[in-house]
Amino acid sequence: MLLALDVGNTETTVGLFTTDRLAGHWRLTTTPSRTPDEWAALVSAYLTNAGYSPSGIKAVIVASVAPLVTQSLCEGMTVATGVSPVQVDGHSPLPITLDVDEPLTVGADRIVNTLAAARLFERDTIVVDFGTATTFDCITADGRFIGGVIMPGVRTAADELVRRTAKLPATELTAPDHVIGRRTEDCIRAGVLWGAADAVDGLIRRIRDEWPTRSQDRPLVVATGGLASLVAPLTREIESVQPDLTLLGLRLAAEALGLGW
Repeated sequence: MLLALDVGNTETTVGLFTTDRLAGHWRLTTTPSRTPDEWAALVSAYLTNAGYSPSGIKAVIVASVAPLVTQSLCEGMTVATGVSPVQVDGHSPLPITLDVDEPLTVGADRIVNTLAAARLFERDTIVVDFGTATTFDCITADGRFIGGVIMPGVRTAADELVRRTAKLPATELTAPDHVIGRRTEDCIRAGVLWGAADAVDGLIRRIRDEWPTRSQDRPLVVATGGLASLVAPLTREIESVQPDLTLLGLRLAAEALGLGW
């Protein structure tokens, strides 16, 4: 079995693959203070509760954008499984080209997202990942990552709004029924979610206008990430939601790097 971990600044997504099938996945809080033993115990508990033995893990692959967590988590996975994790980064020999000015600074999540998109769709694609940041990653049909856009994430923007204002309450992010809110919480939801949706649509249109290759088909737009299912239905430009795209990219990276499981 293959254990795949996407370590974000807010959440860590864990996926378990048996052959090429995603057999289970879990979302954990990314906690910098967690020790290796705590990571080992936590992930082992999820695996065991799902009916899998940690000793059955033959390979572990990690994509992390949280450096303060990476070493502790990787040590914990070694404790839990007896396997040393392989990390994906800009040095990894993967079947895509990082055609940008500073390829070694591209986040591991963006690398595996575009790897998955290139293999899955085989056409020009924009991947919108709704996480702590909302990222727009551009991959061409021939496997060139040509850059993208990074904007504040939906929850990040909402939390910052509440933190910096004295009278605006913390508000659960649920899809608003109307743009014009009649209660303060509804006003916040409308501003955050409709604002994010319109920002995403506007950026997608601008990206398409600048797309370097001119083909008959315009770039496909797919969404992933923890908040994709909330925001994507409010947009007009997102065409598909692929909640497990990053985990799929990690599995494809594991194959490209020659890991066996």
